[in-house]
Amino acid sequence: MKPLKLKMTAFGPYAETEEIDMTRLGDRGVYLITGDTGAGKTTIFDAITYALYGEPSGSVRDDSMLRSKYASPATDTFVELTFIYNGKTYTVRRNPEYEHPKTRGEGMTKQLAKAELHYPDGHIVTKTNEVTAAVTEILGVDRDQFSRIAMIAQGEFLKLLLAPTEERKNIFRQIFQTGHYQKLQEKLKIDAAE
Repeated sequence: MKPLKLKMTAFGPYAETEEIDMTRLGDRGVYLITGDTGAGKTTIFDAITYALYGEPSGSVRDDSMLRSKYASPATDTFVELTFIYNGKTYTVRRNPEYEHPKTRGEGMTKQLAKAELHYPDGHIVTKTNEVTAAVTEILGVDRDQFSRIAMIAQGEFLKLLLAPTEERKNIFRQIFQTGHYQKLQEKLKIDAAE
């Protein structure tokens, strides 16, 4: 999975819209996000992971912390990620549940969490759980695996290195799509035993 563009509105510390165009970084290489403590590096990871899986990247933040406390009450909160996987371009957009002013009358109303996944062929999936399932199917990894391998955030790589051997095997098998080799190996063992 290669991220192309990330758009965050009223998300985390960002009161307005922030857009990161990763196509400007070129076609190859690894992205490294650096900066001082509190500069917003983890917010970028949170936005990418939230867009894909409906949860922030780490275990410290929860959905109630995603809406910017600096945003205007009328500003919608959402993240939108455009990415390429296997040569195909997808766009996923999500917003967390949050409160905003009523359009008529006074007081506040709840904006429910929503998600949309746009496929390259124009097909759209719109239910939050279905979007998460579709992203998991497309990428071949779930949120926990993604957080451990695709975005090595503040010590998360250490968790992958220290994971039990069987868990590491499963993660790498999904990443490199080598499950069919394992099946072949198991069949050859059975054939040899016979």
